[in-house]
Amino acid sequence: MEKKFPDNWGKDLFHDLIDEGSGIIPILSDGDDQELEDVSVPDSVPLLPLRNTVLFPGVVIPISIGREKSVQLVRDAYKGNKLVAAVAQIDAQVEDPLLRDLNMIGTMGQIVKLLEMPDGSTTAIIQGRVRIAIIDLVQSDPYLTVRVKHIPEAKPGENEGDYDAVIGSLKDLSIKIVKLNPNNNPEASFAVRNIENNSYLINYISANTEINIQDKQKLLELSSMKERGMHLLEHLVREIQLLELKNELQSKVKFEIDQQQREFLLHQQMKTIQNELGGNPIEKEVEEFRERGAKKLWNEDTAQVFTRELEKLSRLNPAAAEYSVQVNYIQTLLELPWNEYTSDNLDLNNARKVLDEDHSGLDEVKERILEHLAVLKLKGDLKSPILCLYGPPGVGKTSLGKSVARALGRKYARMSLGGLHDEAEIRGHRKTYIGAMPGRLVQNIRKAGSSNPVFILDEIDKVGQDFRGDPASALLEVLDPEQNTHFYDNYLELEYDLSKVLFIATANNLATISPALRDRMELIEISGYLVEEKMEIAQKHLIPKQLEAHGVKTEQFSLKPDVIGDVIEKYTRESGVRELDKRIAKLVRSKAKDIAFEKPTEADIKTADLGVILGPPRYVRDIYGGNDQAGVVTGLAWTATGGEILFVETSLSRGKGNLTLTGNLGDVMKESAVIALEYLKANAGLMDLPETFSEKWNVHIHVPEGAIPKDGPSAGVTMATSLASAFTQRKVKKYLAMTGEITLRGKVLPVGGIKEKILAAKRSGIREIILSEENRKDVEDINAKYLHGIKFHYVNTIMDVLGIALLKQRVPNARNIDFN
Repeated sequence: MEKKFPDNWGKDLFHDLIDEGSGIIPILSDGDDQELEDVSVPDSVPLLPLRNTVLFPGVVIPISIGREKSVQLVRDAYKGNKLVAAVAQIDAQVEDPLLRDLNMIGTMGQIVKLLEMPDGSTTAIIQGRVRIAIIDLVQSDPYLTVRVKHIPEAKPGENEGDYDAVIGSLKDLSIKIVKLNPNNNPEASFAVRNIENNSYLINYISANTEINIQDKQKLLELSSMKERGMHLLEHLVREIQLLELKNELQSKVKFEIDQQQREFLLHQQMKTIQNELGGNPIEKEVEEFRERGAKKLWNEDTAQVFTRELEKLSRLNPAAAEYSVQVNYIQTLLELPWNEYTSDNLDLNNARKVLDEDHSGLDEVKERILEHLAVLKLKGDLKSPILCLYGPPGVGKTSLGKSVARALGRKYARMSLGGLHDEAEIRGHRKTYIGAMPGRLVQNIRKAGSSNPVFILDEIDKVGQDFRGDPASALLEVLDPEQNTHFYDNYLELEYDLSKVLFIATANNLATISPALRDRMELIEISGYLVEEKMEIAQKHLIPKQLEAHGVKTEQFSLKPDVIGDVIEKYTRESGVRELDKRIAKLVRSKAKDIAFEKPTEADIKTADLGVILGPPRYVRDIYGGNDQAGVVTGLAWTATGGEILFVETSLSRGKGNLTLTGNLGDVMKESAVIALEYLKANAGLMDLPETFSEKWNVHIHVPEGAIPKDGPSAGVTMATSLASAFTQRKVKKYLAMTGEITLRGKVLPVGGIKEKILAAKRSGIREIILSEENRKDVEDINAKYLHGIKFHYVNTIMDVLGIALLKQRVPNARNIDFN
């Protein structure tokens, strides 16, 4: 094996040469080119194959001789003229190279010294003299001997300034490389600075630069020293770029490692200081979490997750951003009431008393709660019902939840769903997101501190839907007793049991709730209050609440029942009591102002005072207007604020049988008018009318209060009766109202909102009501106190309606309707 010595070979070699009495090999200087080339190239010379190095003219290198052939070669040559042809192998892996395995251009080398090393190996110190080219093979045994020829090197002229620039750049770049590469001997830069021979400088740098053997061989094969210098310059520039990039990367890595070590040392010092002062707060926090976790009643899966996440927290750097996220997650797990339940108060009498104290009416809801308590008392365990209270605003749906919680002895939680668009509000965000948190369901249960609170889902009919998901679909799992035992929250990434939660949803309009969601709930309708009930609510609840809110004593304020009735009738129009509460608040504020100004005033608010404090009456109830005019019939309507009476008026004028409808009517109501007229045309004989009775009369049907939109099929019977009265000029029965849908066959179909309509009729002085036979069951479900003073007529056909509603007597000043 032949290989180049390491960079520190010079000192050892110097001592070896001195020990053996040899002279020191000098560095060449100007004028030495001729001395190098002044060598007689013999016809044949032994060929020394070199692996992993290239010998350049003028350069001295040590070569360790490993092959037996090569050892014999150098020994024979050293005894003779000391000349060898040093040629690089094409493939350094070939152990016994032939001529074809070698480059054809190499360097004639002179063996300066032959050394026997302590390990038994042989080292030859060889100096390159001139470039040679192999002509052919002379012999191959005992080693390769070849015939060569001298290849002279082209030296640049004296006036070539760019050659001097190349030499200067080579020196500068070589010195820079020595500085950049810590593996280089710093003395090498001293040698480069002191080399005055340009050719030797190029060869010296070529031999010692870190480029591969193939590139060095290409440099050797270039005859022009200027061209060799230019190519060498390119290699040096690339090497500098690589070294600079390498050093930059190493500096970055070193800085990061130093920074980490610094932080580690600082944390260790901080930990030591904290231990001296009384313990590490981070470790204390983790230990506190562990102690709290040991007291929780969670299942095995949750306990495993908690333990894993706590171990992860203990390994985190408190300065890391993830640390606070992990702490929040663990605190959420600890604060949730896993399997923690409050005991239900199973005293049914007490529950009924609490419910009656807080709310008047609402009997169906109260009965359902009492049924649930009764089963709990008998069985000891029962999945909570999922109730949906629907009805107009202000009737006490939401406040009922607090009363139920108080009656059961449970915690209370409420979540408003109005305008909710994001599904993550129900299921939570995944904790990988910045600012992630559990869904509002889990948050409210955590706030309640119990896994079986009374949970109000307010305004469930107003849940929205957009690109962020469909919250109503997420609620399907929450409100399904078969699924909510394993409710999955995205933030917790765990299942939570909601089966013991008593969910009470509230809604104003069932039509906007999806059928699947509606199917999962037990629907309970809460209709409006009677005037008497509102008066009772005002006296028991509203007045005491406002007196306390405004600091007025009970003896300083008084509202008699008749005054409360006037407030209800003249200043409110609603099914509930929300507007009434505002009016009472205004009356109490007026009294508080008088007390504050120390004005002499009576405690009683009189009817005459209402106009001064509340202003003129805002509403005038539609009161039954009598039956002295043909074509005017009283109907019943349902609105969001409760029931109302409405009047249907029919007027006839000479014309061609046109039908005009006014009063801001919807499409369904217009169709009801058309159906009523067509039925009368088809059955004119039943009312003693000619078949062509409408051909010469234009019909105009109007429903007063045209600014208010009206729609629905329930005015069908009213319109049919109004048309029949107008054409026959017969009186309509006094104090009678009606509601019902009609068909072309004359059938009367059932309608909704019966209770509200009955209450509206009572307020307006109606004594008799016509309903479809199929509405009988709805009336029977209503409390008898709402029905007192009303007579009901149940009908199947329009002719039944007309038989009850139309009297034989004609109206005063009846028109003479000529059908000819």
